[in-house]
Amino acid sequence: MAEIRVDWRRLQSFTAEVFERAGLPAEHAAIEAEVLVWANLRGVDSHGVQRVAGYVHSVEAGHYNPRPDIRIERETPATMLIEADRAFGPVVTTYAMRQAIGKARTAGIGWVLIRNTTHQGAMAYYAQMAARENMAGIASVCNPPNMAPPGARAPGVHNSPIAIAVPGSGDRFISLDMATSVAAFGKLDVAVDRGESIPDTWALDEDGLPTTDPRRARFLQPAGGYKGYGLALIFECLSSLMVGNPLLTAAITGPGATPGVQNSFIGAIDIAAFTDPATYRTQIDELTAAMKGLPRVEGVEELFVPGEPEERVHRERIEHGIPLPPGTRDKLIEVAVKFGLEVPWNGDLMDDQ
Repeated sequence: MAEIRVDWRRLQSFTAEVFERAGLPAEHAAIEAEVLVWANLRGVDSHGVQRVAGYVHSVEAGHYNPRPDIRIERETPATMLIEADRAFGPVVTTYAMRQAIGKARTAGIGWVLIRNTTHQGAMAYYAQMAARENMAGIASVCNPPNMAPPGARAPGVHNSPIAIAVPGSGDRFISLDMATSVAAFGKLDVAVDRGESIPDTWALDEDGLPTTDPRRARFLQPAGGYKGYGLALIFECLSSLMVGNPLLTAAITGPGATPGVQNSFIGAIDIAAFTDPATYRTQIDELTAAMKGLPRVEGVEELFVPGEPEERVHRERIEHGIPLPPGTRDKLIEVAVKFGLEVPWNGDLMDDQ
C-alpha cells in the first residue's frame, strides 16, 4: 500500500470526531485534533495522527481521562500548579500556557507546573503560543524512564523534550523543539509504519545493545551522551519533584508510575518587561540573517535556524496535503471502523485495508 496525501482539514475534522466518539467534550476533541495535525503539517509525524489509535486505547484502558477535573491547586502572581487529573495533554497544556501568558503580562513572567497530565504532543506548539504574544515561550515534560544513561543497560530517565520559541517579525520565530534523546520514540513508531530501519545510534535492544530494528528497540539513547542524560535528569527535578509526583525513582525502585502519566513545566516571559518588543523582533531577524549568511561547507546549499525547516514543510503540506504511510493509515482505519466513521481520504474503507 503506497503512501497517500490527505487534506489537513479533513484529517483534523476526522481526528476531532474520533476523540468525541472516545468521550471527550467537543471543545477538548478539537484542541487535541488541532495539536496533532499541526505536528503533521510541520513534518513532525512522530507526534501526529499516528498516535490517535494509541490514545483511544489509553482511554479504554483507563489511563487517559476524557472528562478530567482540571483544577488550580496553588497560585501566586507569577506561578501556578495545575492538577490535570490525567487530562489529554494538549487540553491542559494549552490552558496552562494561557495562564502563563496572562501572568507574564502582569508579573513579567509566568511559570506553570502541571501534575498528572498525559502525552502532550509536539511541545513547540505551546512555546509558539507565547511567541505569538510577543513573549518567549518554554515547555518541557517528564515521563517514566525510557532512556538509558550512558553505560547503563536499563532505562533510568525519560527523553524529556524541551521547546523554546521567540518571536521575529510577522509570524516568524526561532523555535527549538528537541528531545534529550537522539530521536523520539515516536520516530521509531513512524519507522515501523514505513517499514524502515533506524540508525544504530537511536535505540538499544533488551540487552542494552544498539539496534537498527525499530521493533526490537526497548529504550532510547541520550543525545550527546551525558549531556542529554543530564538535561533529562534535571527536567525531572524541575517538574515531577516540584509537584510531588516523582516518576523516575518510582519506576526504578518503587511501586512504579501510573501508566500514561507525566508532569510538565510551562513558561512565558514578557519581552516588554526587559526591552522594546519591536526592537527585539528586529534583532531576531538580524540574528537569523547572520546565521544564514555564515560561510557554508562544500555541498551545503543553505543554513537554517531552529524551526525553519518545519515551517517550510508546513507551507508545502498546507498546499499538497499530509502524507500518511501505510502503517498510519491502518491505525486510522482501525479507529474509523471502531466508531463507524469514514476515513478522511478518497476510497472505500475496506479497499484500503
